[in-house]
Amino acid sequence: MGFSYIIMFLWTRYVQTELGFRERLFVAVLSSKATLNTLAVAVNKTVAHHFSHLLYFTGLRSAKAPHGMTLVSHGDERPVWLMYDTVRYIHQHMGSDYDWFFIMQDDTYAHAEQVKALVGHLSINQDVYLGRAEEFIGGEERARYCHGGFGYLLSRSLLLKLHPYLDSCRNEILSVRPDEWLGRCIVDFLGISCVSQHQGQLYLTYELAKNADPEKEEGQGFWGAVAVHPVMEASLMYRLHKRFSRIQLEKAYQEMAQLQVQIRNLSSLLPAGEAGLTWPVGISAPFVPKSRFEVIGWEYFTEQHAFSCPGGAPKCELGAASKADVGDILRVALEQLNRRYQPQLRFTKRQLLNGYRRFDPTRGMEYQLDLLLEATTRKGHGHLLAKRVSLLRPLSKVEIIPMPYVTEATRVQLVLPLTAQERDFAGSFLDTFAMNALDTHDHASLLLLFIYNPYDAQRVGQVDIFAGVKAMVAELEKRYADVKIPWMSVKTEAPSQVKLMDMVSKKHPVDTLFFLVSVWTEVAGEVLNHCRMNAISNWQVFFPVHFQEFNPVLTYRGEQAASSSSSTDFLRDGHFDRHVFAEACFYNSDYMAARTRLAADILDREEALEGLEVFDVFLRYSELHLFRAVEPGLVQKYALRSCDPRLSEELYHHCVLSNLEGLASRSHLAVALFEQEQANST
Repeated sequence: MGFSYIIMFLWTRYVQTELGFRERLFVAVLSSKATLNTLAVAVNKTVAHHFSHLLYFTGLRSAKAPHGMTLVSHGDERPVWLMYDTVRYIHQHMGSDYDWFFIMQDDTYAHAEQVKALVGHLSINQDVYLGRAEEFIGGEERARYCHGGFGYLLSRSLLLKLHPYLDSCRNEILSVRPDEWLGRCIVDFLGISCVSQHQGQLYLTYELAKNADPEKEEGQGFWGAVAVHPVMEASLMYRLHKRFSRIQLEKAYQEMAQLQVQIRNLSSLLPAGEAGLTWPVGISAPFVPKSRFEVIGWEYFTEQHAFSCPGGAPKCELGAASKADVGDILRVALEQLNRRYQPQLRFTKRQLLNGYRRFDPTRGMEYQLDLLLEATTRKGHGHLLAKRVSLLRPLSKVEIIPMPYVTEATRVQLVLPLTAQERDFAGSFLDTFAMNALDTHDHASLLLLFIYNPYDAQRVGQVDIFAGVKAMVAELEKRYADVKIPWMSVKTEAPSQVKLMDMVSKKHPVDTLFFLVSVWTEVAGEVLNHCRMNAISNWQVFFPVHFQEFNPVLTYRGEQAASSSSSTDFLRDGHFDRHVFAEACFYNSDYMAARTRLAADILDREEALEGLEVFDVFLRYSELHLFRAVEPGLVQKYALRSCDPRLSEELYHHCVLSNLEGLASRSHLAVALFEQEQANST
């Protein structure tokens, strides 16, 4: 007798978790009832985009967090208890995920770049209590505590050792100041004193005088400060941030100039010499196309109009963003010309004669400007001249946007609206769904919406136009005993996508993940997983762009189409249909929130819903991210869609364009027209 054993391994989701890697820095900001909506908001607007992990703590009960801020309410406003609850919370929820913990007050301006640079140079395997060291009140001992107004850093190892003694510190140490209480706790139970220098790194601080003007503050003590205190007004916080941002920008420009000089000096040692230098120095060379299909075209523009417009229009007015962009590059061009030729010449702009721009994916946005300038000499003589200048707006540092955690185990509820014109395609859809979802036991279910017009609804007792589809559903339920495919009947003249989703939404829990599909959608496991990963509750909705196959009659002209199981092989004979928004992934809670705002806007005008799609609801009445991206796994066979003229003009126009562009490529259409002309001439 033989035995076989199946050994199952549970793998962690991320390599980072498996190897025990941790994030570098967590930032905690202590706030109060008086400053939560003023100073705390100012802190958030000045440093939140620099610190990816930032929480605000307050002693208020059930405090409402200002927009864009994550708030933890402890329920006890006593300063020492707020500190105790905050340190305990950080240990409990963040202790295993971060190496360093920076605790600051909301009346502190933290120079975020300096804070990150400081922790980047410190070793993580030591007990560190780093800040502005102060003497204990009335104490003669050499131990010091870190002043809370200037913030302080705690290492993870120190936090882990401190946690068992927090309750004892709360009960035994009496202090009015929370920072002194924490320092006494660390000194008495761990024997570690606050230091202002560690491993050669200085914790520089700057104490701001009353009525100080940030623009007039100078010196290394101010420029290199990690924290500035006290900041008593939100406006002062913003002025400090402006000042430090300008200092950081000037420092970056100086470093760039030094690097460019070094590159020029080294270029003579290279085989190509100085001729191999790119412009601007230090920026990647322009993209070199390998064929005519890869050539990047230039867009022509003036100060008022663009000549490359959405929808193929030959001319359109510049939008607000484009106007700001054009105005900015004209300003920079004039500044650079005056910087180069002054004091001999001073230029003023008369007119932009021609403007060209293109986006180079290897370097950024390139501009070519023909400017009509008035040049004035030092003696006051002036004349007009035309000059061409080239500018580049380089790509900045690529950053990873932090996204909420999602799981591939979420159940997907597919919703398929079906009209009388589409019922003949239902069989193919159900077969594909059974093969890709039911046979594989994917965590997905299907809901059918049978849409009857008023005439067919009255005759449903005698002749049910969806009887054949319902029979197919019954056959599937027999084949898969544990599967139920519910359906709903809807009577309407104009099947509005929003009205249909209103009915479905009311019959499902708020945490349901919907995947709105069309009858031509081929549901694959890969697509379902992309739906789960890209639709994030209270954060993002996903509208995939499916790949539409061309009409095989025009594409192959009687030849047999090549069969292939790989979806990428199909991409040769079709296109991504950007005119259709029939597929969508979103959570019911997000739809209900957006739908509530829509209802308040349109009041009782139900006819307004006929011109809207689910995409419009999220775009206009939601603050969620709308993720619109091509989905190569979502391939649809060619079919001529029925465009309902009773819908809005915009929806009807998109439907017609989808049908026209889905016929064939330009080369296929050209061959078909040529063959037709040849046939007519013979």
